[in-house]
Amino acid sequence: MNEPVWLNLDDLSFPAPEHALKEPNGLLAIGGDLSPERLLAAYRLGIFPWYETGQPILWWSPDPRMVLFPEDLHISKSLNKVINKQVFHLSSNQDFSAVIAACSSQSNKNRDGTWITDEMQLAYINLHKAGWAHSIEVWQDDELVGGLYGIAIGEIFFGESMFAIKDNASKVAFVHLVNSLINKGYKLIDCQVSSEHLASLGAREIKREEFMHCLSGLSDLSKSINTSPKDTFSV
Repeated sequence: MNEPVWLNLDDLSFPAPEHALKEPNGLLAIGGDLSPERLLAAYRLGIFPWYETGQPILWWSPDPRMVLFPEDLHISKSLNKVINKQVFHLSSNQDFSAVIAACSSQSNKNRDGTWITDEMQLAYINLHKAGWAHSIEVWQDDELVGGLYGIAIGEIFFGESMFAIKDNASKVAFVHLVNSLINKGYKLIDCQVSSEHLASLGAREIKREEFMHCLSGLSDLSKSINTSPKDTFSV
């Protein structure tokens, strides 16, 4: 396939991820919608939406893929000191809307637009209300200073975005997320595309083929860690 496929609004199917363009970042399909059903179908195939205001919805499947196997989590000495000082208070699913809004605002700081559009925010808030999307909040003196959000399906957590307005706040959120996922038996955290921030925490790139193999065994809804997607997802 030499160009991305336009999706049919009446059909939730996607082209096979191996047909994604090699550059940039594995563009696979265009269009469709951000309904909960389509989003869940996409994530279970290793596909996610990423676009800016004024663009159609763009769907991606990168190769290589940035992931973290929970046992590979790396906590630096300096970060460990921050955690031990307990300067932050953490919660989960207490203010999902505020977390995604803050992620959107931070991604917009040095750009003309943000990929976390109003449409995207509403779509993930709907997923949160349905019990699939989850947030970790980091507080300091009752102020939201960091956090992250993503989607939990089967035994995989699909990370979406994180933010920090205080040093190390997003890293602390990520460490607590990983420790919680380990306790719950999750096997993989999808980080989508490479970043130095995530690499410093132990994430690494793997080939799409390997990632798809992981998905085939870990994203089965019938093997969900939770008995229901509405179960409390706590740190």
